[in-house]
Amino acid sequence: MNKSNKGPALDRRRFLQQTASVVGGAALLGSLPGGWAVASGRPETTSAKLGFIALTDAAPLFVGVEKGFFAAHGMTDVEVLKQSSWGTTRDNLVLGSQRNGIDGAHILTPMPYLIASGAMTPNNVPVPMSILARLNLNGQCISVGSEHADLKVRLDTGEFAEAIAAKRAGGDAVNAAMTFPGGTHDMWIRYWMAAGGLDPNRDISTIVVPPAQMVANMRVGSMETFCVCEPWNQQLINQGIGYTANTTGELWNDHPEKAFAMRSDYVEANPNATRALLMAIMEAQMWCEDPANHEEMAQICSRRRWIHAPYADLIDRIQGNFDYGTGLVIEDHPQRMRYWQHQASYPFKSHDLWFLTENKRWGYLPQDFDSQALIEQVNREDLWREAAAALGIDSADIPDSTSRGVETFFDGKTFDPEDPQAYLDSLEIKRLA
Repeated sequence: MNKSNKGPALDRRRFLQQTASVVGGAALLGSLPGGWAVASGRPETTSAKLGFIALTDAAPLFVGVEKGFFAAHGMTDVEVLKQSSWGTTRDNLVLGSQRNGIDGAHILTPMPYLIASGAMTPNNVPVPMSILARLNLNGQCISVGSEHADLKVRLDTGEFAEAIAAKRAGGDAVNAAMTFPGGTHDMWIRYWMAAGGLDPNRDISTIVVPPAQMVANMRVGSMETFCVCEPWNQQLINQGIGYTANTTGELWNDHPEKAFAMRSDYVEANPNATRALLMAIMEAQMWCEDPANHEEMAQICSRRRWIHAPYADLIDRIQGNFDYGTGLVIEDHPQRMRYWQHQASYPFKSHDLWFLTENKRWGYLPQDFDSQALIEQVNREDLWREAAAALGIDSADIPDSTSRGVETFFDGKTFDPEDPQAYLDSLEIKRLA
């Protein structure tokens, strides 16, 4: 498997030349609004409604608007709309834009599967979904409240589990917060707790809190720990309420995180518009990866229409500099968020299989659920490859397989996508349906 760290830096002139070659001549350039052409024709529509949650891994969508990538690809009427929670994102995807919902979203990678299967939809009605790209790797964190500051919790939850047990024995409520059942944050915090012997179903209550409300809830003592993306972990530290136990890339290096997904009916009705959206987002991911753009990126993210958080809560971790709030400081963190490098944008099918296997582990999906069949329907890595070809992406940045191979986690467990059942069988703490 090619693991190149090289990130292409296509300038506008080179991109125009490559696109002209793909579509058969420079004469087609300028036939679309903004002076661009997509590889196989004019977009069927110039509009799309895309949802996002106020998190830094949604930055490619913000940048797509602010830096003109959507418009440059002919998608001049893209609306990028803030959602109040992942549940709201789900509900608006179920509605679709024709019923005042949305066409696609920045989304927790397992959610399109939970929506497409009907596992997490009203009345369990399936809504076909398509994953078009991964938006990032790494970049989430597990935070702990300052009540447990003396423990300086990191990867090992042994002492933390003892503190939780003592508090629970005293009659106090003990909660761990994540953002959506079966979503990435739920998977990370459950894996972390279970690896240290802390059962997330028996020893602590696992609750749902929207990302932007995590800090406020920690302030009033609603939870002992939470898992979420930035800037909320850094804000917790800046407000003196808690600290970072770990960044989730320390649990699984270069793990997949958010995805760009759309309703399949939009993709089927608008293949050229879908490709244009995907190309714009891929270019925005390259822009976000470039360190030269990180200060501007933090400024963009801080704006009211996007994350609406102070620049000081955003800039350090966007630049890869992590002060854990415990005296531990890691500059240029090896598990910083990646938007393009390390093949961050490509949606490996093997990663989707891990998420579905973990959802089986925690009882969100039945053990006999046909994961492979749904992956073949939902994961549209073929469209990603088409967009990459149209963009002239260096072959070193395009995986040669839909599998990244065997993955190893911080506790020594391994996941072989050729044998997911062996992984599931190896896990001591689980709740199978």
